[in-house]
Formats: sequence, structure tokens, C-alpha cells
Amino acid sequence: MVDFKGLETFLWVAALGSFRGAAQKLNTTQPAISHRIAQLEAEVGAKLLTRESRNVAPTLRGRQLLVYAEKILAMRAEMLASLRDAEAVRGVIRLGVAETIVHTWLPDFIKEVHRIYPNLSIEIEVDISPSLRARLLAQEVDIAFLLGPLSAPLLRNRLLCEYPVGFIASPLLKVPNPADVSDLAQFPLITFARKTQPYEHVKSLFNRPYLPPINLHASASMATVVHLATEGIGIAVIPHELVEKELRDGTLERIQTEVTIPPLAFCASWLESPDTLAVELVVEIAARMAGSWNETPRPA
Repeated sequence: MVDFKGLETFLWVAALGSFRGAAQKLNTTQPAISHRIAQLEAEVGAKLLTRESRNVAPTLRGRQLLVYAEKILAMRAEMLASLRDAEAVRGVIRLGVAETIVHTWLPDFIKEVHRIYPNLSIEIEVDISPSLRARLLAQEVDIAFLLGPLSAPLLRNRLLCEYPVGFIASPLLKVPNPADVSDLAQFPLITFARKTQPYEHVKSLFNRPYLPPINLHASASMATVVHLATEGIGIAVIPHELVEKELRDGTLERIQTEVTIPPLAFCASWLESPDTLAVELVVEIAARMAGSWNETPRPA
């Protein structure tokens, strides 16, 4: 009799293209994965997988089974979701998160997860978005809150929030206000880490023949960027939400300018699976908390 474990194993081998990847995803060994596939092939009476170059791919019969396996496992997840109560949702969710979110609505999100699902634990890893994408695809994290959306096989995305990006400086720096692009280029600029979207936007924005070469500092730590800006080292190019307190007390000021940086769009991204109930429940909470944060009025 075909069981759920065999179908789930077949689904992940087909999706990831390897027995090793499926073993890592299901927290078991490659021999165990091979045994389950052999047992499933014996039960359906057909060869389901074949090796193509370095990858494992489903055969014609395997592709037919894949359609049914996805439906069966999706119905199982739906059934369990409708029958379980909150206390039955348990385990550990490995969350990778960009630092911008750490300084805004992440604490509210963690509190809400604990309130609704007290038996669910969250392990948090803070990193830049390119690294989070790599770690998500390597299955080192279950969900990533990062700059997105991402594009890759089996990845699902849900838009969480957007942050406007502006030019923030200490009054000590005496930046003209308002300022044009030539004014801004006279000062050191401080922004997100190299290879991130905002860093590349800032770099391209000031890459103009009539402007002098800019002094562009980069950091993966937003706390470091804010501290350097407060000390008058340079103009920070970051979301205003990260420095609400400093803007209120006058330690930092917004530089009015027609120079625009695209807003930062953050998504929740995770690997698609018919049996990721806890992950999708957590993403739903994240979307709600991020939406509440965006709708909360703040001082101009």
C-alpha cells in the first residue's frame, strides 16, 4: 500500500533532482531515501526515476504519479490544518531575516507567533538578502524575509512590506537641504552591503560622467550605518523607519531632494511543498504584522 512517506520522498527527489538533496530536506540518509523509492516503485509496478546527467528526473510514469502525489499530499495538509488546534502546531522554524526587518516589526511578529502557537519555536539568522537566498535554496533556513521576490524552481513568495529609502545625515555634516545630485556627491555615502539591491542602486545613481567619483561605504549592519551617520561620517542612504527616534530628536535629518531610490520590497520566500503547514501559518502571521506596521501612522 502506497503511504504518505513514500509519496513525500518521491516528490522531493523529483523536485530537487537528487537523492542527497531529498535526504537533507527530510532529515534522513540517502540509503533510506533509496529504500523508500524502491518500495514505492515495487508498489506501483513501474520505474519512477531515471538519472539524466548528474540529476535524477521522473520517468513518464513518474511524471504521472507526480501529479497525484502533489494532490494527495496537499489534501492531507489541508485536512490536518482543519483538524489541528494551535497547540498541536509544534517544532522549530528556521527563519532567515534581513536586518531592516529586525529593527522594525520583527519583535511584534515573534510575540504574535508565540501567542498563537506557543509550542512553535523560531530560530533566527540575520544576514543580507543575497546570502539568505543562497541559504534558503540550500535548505539551511525554512523561510527568508528578504528583498524580493525571488525566482527559482519550487520557490514561493509573498510580498510583506515596502520601505521608502531616503538620504539621512547629521546636522554636523552641513549637507545642503534641499540638495541635488551634485550636492550629495560631495559627501561620503553609507548604505547597505555590497551585492545588495540598494547598494547597486546608489552606485548606479551616482555613476554619471559629470559627477566626481563618490566615496561609497557599505555595511551589512544597519546599526553601524546609523552610528556612522550620527557621527557625521557621511550621508546614510537607508529607509526612514530605521531612524525614527534620531529624526525626532534631531540627531539626524532627512535631506530633501529630487534624487530618488526605489523602495525596498521585502518578501517572505520559502520552498514549496504540500506538507509545509507550519511554514505557511508563520508566513500568514508575518504578512499581517508587516501590514499593521505599514499602516501605523508615524511622525513626519
